[in-house]
Amino acid sequence: MTSDSALGQLLQRNRALRRGFENDIRLQQRLQSLRQWQSQRLQQTYSDLHATQRYRPAVDFFVNDLYGSPDLSRRDDQLLRVYPVIERMLPAPTLATVERALQLEVMSQELDTAMVLAWPGDEAVEGWSYAEAYRRAGRREEREQQIRVLLQVGHDLDRSLAHPMLYALLKMLHRPAHLAGFGALQDFLERGFSAFKNMQGADEFLATIERRETRIMESLFAGGSPLRNVGAEG
Repeated sequence: MTSDSALGQLLQRNRALRRGFENDIRLQQRLQSLRQWQSQRLQQTYSDLHATQRYRPAVDFFVNDLYGSPDLSRRDDQLLRVYPVIERMLPAPTLATVERALQLEVMSQELDTAMVLAWPGDEAVEGWSYAEAYRRAGRREEREQQIRVLLQVGHDLDRSLAHPMLYALLKMLHRPAHLAGFGALQDFLERGFSAFKNMQGADEFLATIERRETRIMESLFAGGSPLRNVGAEG
Protein backbone atom coordinates (compact mmCIF):
# COMPACT_ATOMS: atom_id res chain seq x y z
CA MET A 1 0.00 0.00 0.00
CA THR A 2 1.28 3.45 -0.89
CA SER A 3 -0.38 6.78 -0.32
CA ASP A 4 0.53 10.45 -0.28
CA SER A 5 -2.36 11.26 2.05
CA ALA A 6 -1.65 12.07 5.68
CA LEU A 7 -3.80 9.15 6.80
CA GLY A 8 -2.06 6.72 4.46
CA GLN A 9 1.39 7.78 5.64
CA LEU A 10 0.40 7.46 9.29
CA LEU A 11 -0.97 3.99 8.65
CA GLN A 12 2.26 2.94 6.96
CA ARG A 13 4.33 4.20 9.88
CA ASN A 14 1.99 2.61 12.39
CA ARG A 15 2.22 -0.79 10.69
CA ALA A 16 6.02 -0.62 10.62
CA LEU A 17 6.13 0.17 14.34
CA ARG A 18 3.77 -2.67 15.22
CA ARG A 19 6.08 -5.06 13.39
CA GLY A 20 9.20 -3.68 15.04
CA PHE A 21 9.76 -6.52 17.52
CA GLU A 22 8.06 -9.34 15.63
CA ASN A 23 11.31 -11.35 15.52
CA ASP A 24 12.17 -10.89 19.20
CA ILE A 25 9.75 -12.55 21.60
CA ARG A 26 11.48 -11.14 24.68
CA LEU A 27 11.09 -7.55 23.49
CA GLN A 28 7.51 -8.24 22.37
CA GLN A 29 6.67 -9.40 25.87
CA ARG A 30 8.41 -6.40 27.42
CA LEU A 31 6.43 -4.05 25.19
CA GLN A 32 3.15 -5.74 26.08
CA SER A 33 3.97 -5.60 29.80
CA LEU A 34 4.91 -1.93 29.48
CA ARG A 35 1.62 -1.04 27.83
CA GLN A 36 -0.41 -2.97 30.36
CA TRP A 37 1.43 -1.19 33.17
CA GLN A 38 0.80 2.20 31.56
CA SER A 39 -2.89 1.42 31.24
CA GLN A 40 -3.04 0.52 34.93
CA ARG A 41 -1.17 3.71 35.80
CA LEU A 42 -3.69 5.80 33.90
CA GLN A 43 -6.59 4.05 35.61
CA GLN A 44 -5.01 4.88 38.97
CA THR A 45 -4.16 8.46 38.03
CA TYR A 46 -7.75 9.21 37.02
CA SER A 47 -9.61 6.96 39.45
CA ASP A 48 -11.19 10.01 41.10
CA LEU A 49 -12.64 11.21 37.79
CA HIS A 50 -13.70 7.69 36.89
CA ALA A 51 -15.73 7.58 40.10
CA THR A 52 -18.02 10.33 38.77
CA GLN A 53 -20.89 9.72 36.37
CA ARG A 54 -19.93 12.80 34.36
CA TYR A 55 -16.35 11.78 33.60
CA ARG A 56 -16.39 7.98 33.72
CA PRO A 57 -17.06 7.42 29.97
CA ALA A 58 -14.38 9.94 29.01
CA VAL A 59 -11.78 8.32 31.27
CA ASP A 60 -12.62 4.92 29.78
CA PHE A 61 -12.27 6.35 26.27
CA PHE A 62 -8.88 7.91 26.99
CA VAL A 63 -7.51 4.82 28.72
CA ASN A 64 -8.98 2.15 26.44
CA ASP A 65 -9.11 3.91 23.06
CA LEU A 66 -6.45 6.61 23.00
CA TYR A 67 -3.64 6.88 25.48
CA GLY A 68 -3.18 3.63 27.33
CA SER A 69 -4.61 0.81 25.28
CA PRO A 70 -2.30 -2.21 24.97
CA ASP A 71 -3.72 -3.18 21.57
CA LEU A 72 -5.51 -1.16 18.90
CA SER A 73 -4.56 -3.54 16.12
CA ARG A 74 -8.12 -4.50 15.09
CA ARG A 75 -9.11 -0.90 14.48
CA ASP A 76 -5.84 -0.15 12.70
CA ASP A 77 -5.99 -3.25 10.51
CA GLN A 78 -9.43 -2.18 9.32
CA LEU A 79 -8.12 1.31 8.63
CA LEU A 80 -5.29 -0.12 6.61
CA ARG A 81 -7.67 -2.08 4.40
CA VAL A 82 -10.29 0.56 3.72
CA TYR A 83 -8.76 3.96 4.40
CA PRO A 84 -9.47 5.29 0.84
CA VAL A 85 -13.17 4.62 1.48
CA ILE A 86 -12.95 6.29 4.88
CA GLU A 87 -11.39 9.39 3.36
CA ARG A 88 -14.41 9.69 1.05
CA MET A 89 -17.14 8.81 3.55
CA LEU A 90 -16.22 10.65 6.74
CA PRO A 91 -16.94 14.36 7.19
CA ALA A 92 -13.75 16.43 7.09
CA PRO A 93 -13.75 17.33 10.82
CA THR A 94 -14.23 13.68 11.79
CA LEU A 95 -11.49 12.56 9.41
CA ALA A 96 -9.15 15.12 10.98
CA THR A 97 -9.92 13.65 14.40
CA VAL A 98 -9.13 10.15 13.12
CA GLU A 99 -5.81 11.36 11.70
CA ARG A 100 -4.90 13.05 14.97
CA ALA A 101 -5.80 9.96 17.00
CA LEU A 102 -3.60 7.86 14.72
CA GLN A 103 -0.81 10.42 15.05
CA LEU A 104 -1.09 10.01 18.81
CA GLU A 105 -0.86 6.25 18.50
CA VAL A 106 2.22 6.47 16.28
CA MET A 107 3.91 8.80 18.75
CA SER A 108 3.02 6.53 21.66
CA GLN A 109 4.40 3.50 19.84
CA GLU A 110 7.65 5.32 19.06
CA LEU A 111 8.08 6.35 22.69
CA ASP A 112 7.18 2.88 23.98
CA THR A 113 9.71 1.34 21.60
CA ALA A 114 12.40 3.71 22.84
CA MET A 115 11.63 2.74 26.44
CA VAL A 116 11.78 -0.99 25.69
CA LEU A 117 15.20 -0.53 24.11
CA ALA A 118 16.37 1.53 27.10
CA TRP A 119 15.03 -0.88 29.72
CA PRO A 120 17.33 -1.64 32.68
CA GLY A 121 18.35 -5.26 32.11
CA ASP A 122 15.72 -7.90 32.72
CA GLU A 123 13.96 -5.99 35.49
CA ALA A 124 10.20 -6.42 35.78
CA VAL A 125 7.92 -3.57 34.74
CA GLU A 126 7.20 -1.58 37.88
CA GLY A 127 7.46 1.99 39.10
CA TRP A 128 11.22 2.34 39.51
CA SER A 129 12.17 0.46 36.32
CA TYR A 130 9.59 2.42 34.33
CA ALA A 131 11.01 5.70 35.63
CA GLU A 132 14.57 4.63 34.82
CA ALA A 133 13.69 3.57 31.26
CA TYR A 134 11.68 6.77 30.77
CA ARG A 135 14.69 8.91 31.65
CA ARG A 136 17.12 6.80 29.64
CA ALA A 137 14.93 7.05 26.54
CA GLY A 138 14.75 10.84 26.87
CA ARG A 139 12.89 12.53 24.00
CA ARG A 140 11.32 15.21 26.16
CA GLU A 141 10.06 17.30 23.24
CA GLU A 142 8.18 14.28 21.91
CA ARG A 143 6.71 13.64 25.36
CA GLU A 144 5.44 17.20 25.46
CA GLN A 145 4.01 16.85 21.96
CA GLN A 146 2.32 13.58 22.93
CA ILE A 147 0.39 15.41 25.64
CA ARG A 148 -0.51 18.23 23.24
CA VAL A 149 -1.84 15.85 20.59
CA LEU A 150 -3.85 13.95 23.21
CA LEU A 151 -5.48 17.20 24.27
CA GLN A 152 -6.10 18.19 20.65
CA VAL A 153 -8.04 14.97 20.06
CA GLY A 154 -10.16 15.80 23.08
CA HIS A 155 -10.78 19.36 21.89
CA ASP A 156 -11.63 18.05 18.41
CA LEU A 157 -14.34 15.82 19.84
CA ASP A 158 -15.65 18.56 22.11
CA ARG A 159 -15.85 21.11 19.28
CA SER A 160 -17.59 18.63 17.01
CA LEU A 161 -20.47 18.44 19.47
CA ALA A 162 -21.20 22.10 18.74
CA HIS A 163 -22.47 20.85 15.36
CA PRO A 164 -25.40 18.51 16.11
CA MET A 165 -25.71 17.49 12.46
CA LEU A 166 -22.17 16.09 12.54
CA TYR A 167 -23.01 13.82 15.47
CA ALA A 168 -26.28 12.81 13.81
CA LEU A 169 -24.43 11.98 10.59
CA LEU A 170 -21.94 9.85 12.50
CA LYS A 171 -24.79 7.87 14.05
CA MET A 172 -26.35 7.39 10.61
CA LEU A 173 -23.07 5.91 9.36
CA HIS A 174 -23.14 3.10 11.93
CA ARG A 175 -24.57 0.38 9.70
CA PRO A 176 -22.87 1.51 6.44
CA ALA A 177 -19.51 1.65 8.24
CA HIS A 178 -19.86 -1.90 9.53
CA LEU A 179 -20.94 -3.12 6.10
CA ALA A 180 -18.00 -1.31 4.48
CA GLY A 181 -15.50 -3.00 6.77
CA PHE A 182 -14.53 -0.31 9.25
CA GLY A 183 -16.90 -1.05 12.10
CA ALA A 184 -14.11 -0.92 14.72
CA LEU A 185 -13.25 2.64 13.68
CA GLN A 186 -16.93 3.62 13.67
CA ASP A 187 -17.37 2.20 17.17
CA PHE A 188 -14.25 4.09 18.31
CA LEU A 189 -15.68 7.37 17.04
CA GLU A 190 -19.10 6.71 18.54
CA ARG A 191 -17.54 5.97 21.95
CA GLY A 192 -15.55 9.19 21.78
CA PHE A 193 -18.49 11.37 20.76
CA SER A 194 -20.76 9.73 23.33
CA ALA A 195 -18.22 10.17 26.13
CA PHE A 196 -17.75 13.87 25.40
CA LYS A 197 -21.47 14.45 24.92
CA ASN A 198 -22.02 12.95 28.37
CA MET A 199 -19.62 15.49 29.93
CA GLN A 200 -21.49 18.52 28.56
CA GLY A 201 -18.25 20.48 28.45
CA ALA A 202 -14.73 19.06 28.45
CA ASP A 203 -12.58 22.02 29.52
CA GLU A 204 -12.17 20.94 33.14
CA PHE A 205 -11.51 17.32 32.18
CA LEU A 206 -8.86 18.21 29.59
CA ALA A 207 -7.22 20.74 31.90
CA THR A 208 -6.93 18.05 34.57
CA ILE A 209 -5.29 15.66 32.11
CA GLU A 210 -2.84 18.34 30.99
CA ARG A 211 -1.94 19.25 34.57
CA ARG A 212 -1.43 15.70 35.80
CA GLU A 213 0.37 14.31 32.76
CA THR A 214 2.69 17.33 32.62
CA ARG A 215 3.48 17.04 36.32
CA ILE A 216 4.27 13.33 35.98
CA MET A 217 6.48 13.95 32.94
CA GLU A 218 8.41 16.76 34.64
CA SER A 219 8.93 14.78 37.83
CA LEU A 220 10.15 11.72 35.94
CA PHE A 221 12.71 13.74 34.01
CA ALA A 222 13.78 15.39 37.27
CA GLY A 223 14.59 11.98 38.76
CA GLY A 224 11.40 11.18 40.61
CA SER A 225 8.86 8.41 40.29
CA PRO A 226 5.50 10.10 40.95
CA LEU A 227 3.39 7.14 39.99
CA ARG A 228 1.29 6.64 43.10
CA ASN A 229 -1.72 8.61 44.29
CA VAL A 230 -1.21 11.34 41.70
CA GLY A 231 -4.94 11.73 41.19
CA ALA A 232 -5.44 12.97 44.73
CA GLU A 233 -3.24 15.99 44.01
CA GLY A 234 -5.60 17.59 41.53
